[in-house]
Amino acid sequence: MTSLRYSEIDVFSDTPYRGNALAVVHDADGLSSADMQQFANWTNLAETTFLLAPADPQADYRVRIFTASEELPFAGHPTLGTAKAWLDAGGTVGPGGFVVQECAAGLVRVRVDGDVMAFEAPPLTRYEAVAETDLQHIAGVLGIARGQILDSSWLVNGPRWIGVRLASSDDILALRPDPGKLGDLEIGVVGPCSPGGETQFEVRAFFGGDAVWEDPVTGSLNAGLARWLTDTGIAPPQYVVSQGTVLHRLGRVHIGVEGEAIWVGGHVTRCVAGTVRL
Repeated sequence: MTSLRYSEIDVFSDTPYRGNALAVVHDADGLSSADMQQFANWTNLAETTFLLAPADPQADYRVRIFTASEELPFAGHPTLGTAKAWLDAGGTVGPGGFVVQECAAGLVRVRVDGDVMAFEAPPLTRYEAVAETDLQHIAGVLGIARGQILDSSWLVNGPRWIGVRLASSDDILALRPDPGKLGDLEIGVVGPCSPGGETQFEVRAFFGGDAVWEDPVTGSLNAGLARWLTDTGIAPPQYVVSQGTVLHRLGRVHIGVEGEAIWVGGHVTRCVAGTVRL
């Protein structure tokens, strides 16, 4: 075993420990895929990332992203948290205030402004209507009538999200999904907040598979939702999402659409620094 630098980062909240936690292992080039997967399973966080030397000369670093059960080509809060960990370990921001991350989905730009960071969302690899039979099942999973689903879309950008739009934030917060029906679905649900508040939309994210649970704050989902909601005229080019409310978190995701680019950002804070033996 070797001692490696280790960080835990809180992402998408300006109040530490109220966002989404990320574990980061630095200088992980000597670890095997099996080593990485086993450690990610052990941390039992939404994701654990491993910092590696870049293969692409345009990148500042390379990252591999693991859930407790699988590797992902891209994920949102791991992108911001890994960028923060890399900077805290001595990395420097490049021209224009950007860091360039290399991951399995390609190169991802991260805009840095102190402890506020935003990633440029990669393009969706599946962006189409959801079949009616799937929507009937999803309504059953969420414990609502099919008629409460106003619209839906596949929003795949690494994770295999299905976006579902309901009428209000109250409807979102009232959801009590049935874990026994979720299967391997990844469902993101969005609804508008009352006008005049701090946030414009409430979001919740539900994962199936080997572990059934709710994600506190989700960058990849909000990236997909931003593409869909702005394309359909539901959301303005700039807005703020609240997520994690039911889990007693204070997640805030800031969305900015600049031409074809979608930026997804929020506060990022290092909460734990030390070493890990792997």
